[in-house]
Amino acid sequence: MMTVSPSAGVIGAELSGVNLAELDDDSVKAIREAWLEHQVVFFRDQNLSPDQFLAFARSLGDLARYPFLPGIDGYPDIIAVTKLPDEQINFGGIWHSDTAYLDEPPMATTLLAREVPASGGDTMFASQYAAYDALSPAMKELLDPLRAVNSSAMADVSKTREDRIREHEGDELACYEAVHPVVRTHPETGRKGLYVNIAHTARFDGMTEDESRGLLQFLFHHQVKPEFTCRFHWEVGSLALWDNRCVQHNPVNDYHGFKRVMHRITLRGDRPF
Repeated sequence: MMTVSPSAGVIGAELSGVNLAELDDDSVKAIREAWLEHQVVFFRDQNLSPDQFLAFARSLGDLARYPFLPGIDGYPDIIAVTKLPDEQINFGGIWHSDTAYLDEPPMATTLLAREVPASGGDTMFASQYAAYDALSPAMKELLDPLRAVNSSAMADVSKTREDRIREHEGDELACYEAVHPVVRTHPETGRKGLYVNIAHTARFDGMTEDESRGLLQFLFHHQVKPEFTCRFHWEVGSLALWDNRCVQHNPVNDYHGFKRVMHRITLRGDRPF
């Protein structure tokens, strides 16, 4: 019997009584329903093999590969998100929605903890439904028709260790750019949420960066207010599944001198509307 325990007021829930290595159709349906309602769901003590991790992800959707980093040995769809003890910058260490610079960004991301520091290394999540709902009617009317340009070249802090090595060696990285609605309608729930983020959104479509800056800075600050967020503390075997269509996340970089290794799978999405 699966138990759903909400993590915060508007986002997040921990699901217990579930073994992700042995799921039937009813369990998958229940997990998906909880995920759509709470936007990000968490599981404990899921010591899955790579094959079991892939099977869980495939039960929810089609896999999508990350464009900048190869997978772990033998598993091209699983990437290792690693920070070593001597590193100061972590992977994706800024509020963002994964790969919003793609024409069809991923529907979901699932992250499995393999090695974690004794303390620190939490991840924060922010509901973009709640962020949109809290805006005034006049601001919603202004934002609803706007579109924004998202670029993979925006945020140095979100680049992987491998990206930085390649740049240092003079290798040129591919640049992806996509134009998406500022306010996105979720294709399954029908709810509206903000779909800009400080890591990838460069400007409004048809405007310059200078013209866009003031309103974007307001949105970047607004969409991650504490009342729209929850925070998850990782243990080995912890797994998170979040909805990139309505959630932003931010891995907290507060564990210098320690190693952290996570395995990540993303699920194929569609073109935002």
